[in-house]
Amino acid sequence: MLQKLRSNKEGFTLIELMIVIAIIGILAAIAIPNFIAYRNKAYCTQAESDANNAAAAVADYYSEPDHTGLVAVGDLVGINDATVTIDAASTVDNIVILVDDPGSCPRDDVYTLSIPAADTDGWDG
Repeated sequence: MLQKLRSNKEGFTLIELMIVIAIIGILAAIAIPNFIAYRNKAYCTQAESDANNAAAAVADYYSEPDHTGLVAVGDLVGINDATVTIDAASTVDNIVILVDDPGSCPRDDVYTLSIPAADTDGWDG
């Protein structure tokens, strides 16, 4: 009876387990760098989107006739004060918006968006 129990034993051999682990390792070696690249691209896209939103907010600010001076970040509607600043060297003729990306995007730490002055007819942007 003891001999019969041993003959019905089923399981995985060491070779089969090593092959499965090797396949998982190969898949992980391919998938992890792609995942990191997708994540970094999403972070960079977010920073660029924040810069474009800031430019749209500046355009919206200057669309009102009584707004003729230099815009402040607090005057911009819907802009995150923690990431968006207006460069101190900005003038009404050239507004420089800085979007700070806190190290998530590998491309750049600060995105700079320069907006030229409006014509006499109104906002060019």
